[in-house]
Amino acid sequence: MIKRLLIKSIAEVGSLGKAVIILGPRQVGKTTLLNELTAGVADKLVLSGDEPDMRELLSNITSVRLQSLFAGNRVIIIDEAQRIPDIGITLKLITDQIPGVQLYVSGSSSLELASSINEPLTGRKFEYQLYPLSFGEMVNHHGLIMEKRLLQQRLVFGYYPEVVTNPGSEVRLLKELASSYLYKDILSYGQVKKPVTLDKLLRALALQVGNEVSFMELSQMVGADKETIERYIDLLEKAFIVLKVNALSRNVRNEIKKGKKIYFWDNGVRNAIIGNFLPWENRLDKGASWENFIIMERVKHLSYQGFYGNIYFWRTTQNQEIDLIEEKDGSFSVFEFKVSSLKVPRIPVTFSKAYPVAAYKVIHPETVEEILQ
Repeated sequence: MIKRLLIKSIAEVGSLGKAVIILGPRQVGKTTLLNELTAGVADKLVLSGDEPDMRELLSNITSVRLQSLFAGNRVIIIDEAQRIPDIGITLKLITDQIPGVQLYVSGSSSLELASSINEPLTGRKFEYQLYPLSFGEMVNHHGLIMEKRLLQQRLVFGYYPEVVTNPGSEVRLLKELASSYLYKDILSYGQVKKPVTLDKLLRALALQVGNEVSFMELSQMVGADKETIERYIDLLEKAFIVLKVNALSRNVRNEIKKGKKIYFWDNGVRNAIIGNFLPWENRLDKGASWENFIIMERVKHLSYQGFYGNIYFWRTTQNQEIDLIEEKDGSFSVFEFKVSSLKVPRIPVTFSKAYPVAAYKVIHPETVEEILQ
């Protein structure tokens, strides 16, 4: 079994009698992680929000009924909790009215779960995010040499657990994952009126990875108004399919002030959306694939390390550009990502004069481990 870094993070903090909330995309292993966290606990109860009778059972429930339902259990697991109406109130009742019970909750979307639990569970929860497998986790699993040998395969097929553990079936699994299952939660809440528009938008975003996106241009390409494009991208972020990175703009007059880039949490999903599983050496989009991969792996790494800063990209109207900037405690770590080690860019003088730079690195596939371990 591939050990997940999040287990260590949860164990280090401990529950302290609070609910443990684990968010992340579907199929990244949340249920497996919960089972591993509670392995050896005999008196536990596992409930799933995907089951209609469980949704009905846990909706509008009283504390008396909860105590009767959970009697004799030390651990309660509620999987896919975002599908249960008013789940925040139910979780608050469990934490307040059933002492001695450890509550674990998972959700594949923050569309409803985050908004419904934040207020009721204020001061009563620890919240974590679980992503597809990471470079660091795979290095821990079978070593750095092996994982670097598989890097080109990861750049094409990504890190979803089922894809990684079933070599030879990657294309079939990714097509199934990217068809509609990945954004099942968006569709189930009825917030997308035209699924065809969502499909077009996903493809447009996948083809523009690494480039700045314009909501107005996307609206023209997709055939929907700008407000719809913004709302759909927000939904895709909340469903953990894409991540929006904003431009850094504070001091320099000619900085791009409202720029945005959109990255996919997984290269395999992105390639399934555009229908391109060509081997890495034959691809025309190597730069975009590498940038998407390394930035998302860095975000996973930072998340598991407990990073509390912000990330940006930077560009000026003179086309000076930096791929990734991490701001923490008032200083900036700067990263450039290149496919070839022959190109060794320098940090733009405009940037270094305007911002306190703590570190500057150029990362290419041969040095990937420098920022992911």
